[in-house]
Amino acid sequence: MKPSFKLKIKSERFAFEEKLQRNSHVLIISSIPPRECGIATFTNDLIDALERTFLQELKISICALETDHEKHTYDGRVAMKLNPTHWESYLELLDTIRNQEQLDLLVIQHEFGFFHAQKEFFYAFLKSLDIPVVLAFHTVLPNPNRDQKHYLQKLASVVTKLVVMTKKSNEILENDYEISAGKIKIIAHGTHLTQYKDKQILKKIYNLESNLVLATFGLLSEGKGIETTLRALPKLIENQPSILFLILGKTHPTIVLNEGEKYREHLENIVDELQLSKHVRFVNKYIQLEELIDYLQLTDVYVFSSKDPHQAVSGTISYAMSCGCPIVSTPFPHAFELLDNEHYTFFDVNDSERLTENIQFLLKNPEKLEQIRISQLQKMAETAWENVAISYVKLFQETLDRFQFPAYKYPPIHLNHLERMTTRVGMVQFSKINFPDLASGYTLDDNARAMIAVAQHAELYDEKNDYDLIHLYLDFIDFCMLDDGSFLNYVDKNEEFTLQNNETNLEDSNGRAIWALGFVISLHESLPISIIHRTEKLFHRAMLPVEKICSTRSMAFILKGIYYYQLKHKNYAYQSIIKTFANRMVQMYRHESDENWCWFEHSLTYANSILPESLVFAYKMTQDETYLEIAKESFDFLLEKTFTKNYFKGISNQTWYEKGNQHPFTEKGGEQPIEVAYTILALDSFYEVTHQTKYKQKLILAFEWFLGRNSINQLVYNPKTGGCYDGLEQKNINLNQGAESLDSYLISRLLIEKKYSNESGASKQIQNKNFISWRKINSEQLLKKHKIKY
Repeated sequence: MKPSFKLKIKSERFAFEEKLQRNSHVLIISSIPPRECGIATFTNDLIDALERTFLQELKISICALETDHEKHTYDGRVAMKLNPTHWESYLELLDTIRNQEQLDLLVIQHEFGFFHAQKEFFYAFLKSLDIPVVLAFHTVLPNPNRDQKHYLQKLASVVTKLVVMTKKSNEILENDYEISAGKIKIIAHGTHLTQYKDKQILKKIYNLESNLVLATFGLLSEGKGIETTLRALPKLIENQPSILFLILGKTHPTIVLNEGEKYREHLENIVDELQLSKHVRFVNKYIQLEELIDYLQLTDVYVFSSKDPHQAVSGTISYAMSCGCPIVSTPFPHAFELLDNEHYTFFDVNDSERLTENIQFLLKNPEKLEQIRISQLQKMAETAWENVAISYVKLFQETLDRFQFPAYKYPPIHLNHLERMTTRVGMVQFSKINFPDLASGYTLDDNARAMIAVAQHAELYDEKNDYDLIHLYLDFIDFCMLDDGSFLNYVDKNEEFTLQNNETNLEDSNGRAIWALGFVISLHESLPISIIHRTEKLFHRAMLPVEKICSTRSMAFILKGIYYYQLKHKNYAYQSIIKTFANRMVQMYRHESDENWCWFEHSLTYANSILPESLVFAYKMTQDETYLEIAKESFDFLLEKTFTKNYFKGISNQTWYEKGNQHPFTEKGGEQPIEVAYTILALDSFYEVTHQTKYKQKLILAFEWFLGRNSINQLVYNPKTGGCYDGLEQKNINLNQGAESLDSYLISRLLIEKKYSNESGASKQIQNKNFISWRKINSEQLLKKHKIKY
């Protein structure tokens, strides 16, 4: 007879004060590698993402699910085991959990097949726990019978939160099972950040350069419906004889255990029957992530042919979409939610004829394929595992009293994307995803900021490669300088100045160039003397026409540049310019400010922080207290408008914040990395002068905007490519990773590394040296005659 499941409740927990002082401990119950199943892979990816995203202030342990037929050797993260088919195992696990002195939260990755054999003991186990429980459903069945509905309602009644991965699953729980909406949280299935590669190069690597590639992947089982695609191939091949269908993945271990390779042999027989051996390739292995991503990126059309109309979620579709694969699919809820409901998207189970029509349409419309690719990449950006990890931690915070949000872990520093964006001419202005868009040309702004970033990197790491890059960016700055010392900003891909130079006010660009030159000079003890001498010559020439400048931000950048110049040349050079520019800014402030508006202009626009920061530099050079007083007053006003309690929110570039208008936090989207970087630099300057910790604290908070601490809780820096997304919109990021955003991230990250690594998630991260080797540049080849292109 089975014993009664009456177990005593643990009498006490740790005192409130002790719980505040220690880190939170979360136990995850799930299958886990080396077990080969989708949920094991999911859980492993989630835990890896949590560990990549946050410092070890959040402790994660694993309880591995395994049966008598599947026993494995695990790594050190697995602290417990549960055999869900044995009721005794639930008793043992409950006892183990109760003896854990510091366990705060239980997360269970739930599949009905895992717990069905002892489902009442599973329910009793949950009911007997005295810690919060999050139950994450990987399957939610619609239209339940009375027993199914009652059982799931019982589970919901004894757990704190339910997690589902799709809106449809959420609707089913609310409508079919009558679960309260407040108990349910939607967190998407995660996907991996990828560095997008050239499709043709990948095809060549995998000996597929002459093929149009169809693909499907996952652990094989009869429910995959792959025979539908095989039967569609003969007609497809008539019009596209180069088609090759990749069947990626081994047979599911449970299927092998019960049936052997019966299903794969069935597929092989169809291939023989239809004489498709030259058009089908079985990749019969458990494919590692990097290879899988390569296969998906080289795929022209991905086919999902599952026979299960109620499949709640498909990790394979999510992964394919995140790699930009156009998809045709059988109809099931997750596919309807993710894919555009176009005529070429769906086909019924076993309908090879309709599948043929859909694939033929896509292969005949390459422009449509590219449109679909970009659309799907945009949709899936928010599902990056790092973003999923942030969502889970926010859920832990909602679920667990006194949960301390862990500190973000800062990515290692590398210059991969900067080098990718740099040609023999300079740094390319824009990118398409992570590919440099050479047609966008170059700007003085981007190359000046890139020089600042690389100079910071050289100061920390003293690498020859950095000096080559600084010389290259100096070449570009020199190229943009006119005979009178002023600069042009826009250069096309043919190294010609463009008409945009005649149509745009270039004063701000001139100011940024002077800032960059002054900054490099300030690092005279770290950089080669040849760089310093050359930079000084350019600086002095650039200063010749500055008295004519009237732009507020240009004056601010020039003040900053002069300050850095004088760190080496401790004299009163350019003193009249310092006083003239600083006094102009004081006059502007006094004219525009009032009791409720402490600012220099009628609106907050772009590069706002540079204005009060420049007065800090003017104070440092003159010791005029008026400059510091106005700097602090205006900067504190700006900080009130750009920081919530938990994150930085920059002024939207879609709608400037006008004097007398509503609070800027009501504006949606339009946040750019450049605004974050300028704020971080200004906070550093204010902390250095005032020693007020509020500036240091906000600096760290502002930097973590790049890592997901922002209004949409999404990663802005992409650690896989080394690039930085071009901004935050209302609900999504801008996928492109151009020069301005990358420079902004690197300047911020390197400042953190130099000054604040012991007080943040940086923790003296070692730079990643796996970057592309830089080639020697003959800078003489870059010097050309200045001319305007008409």
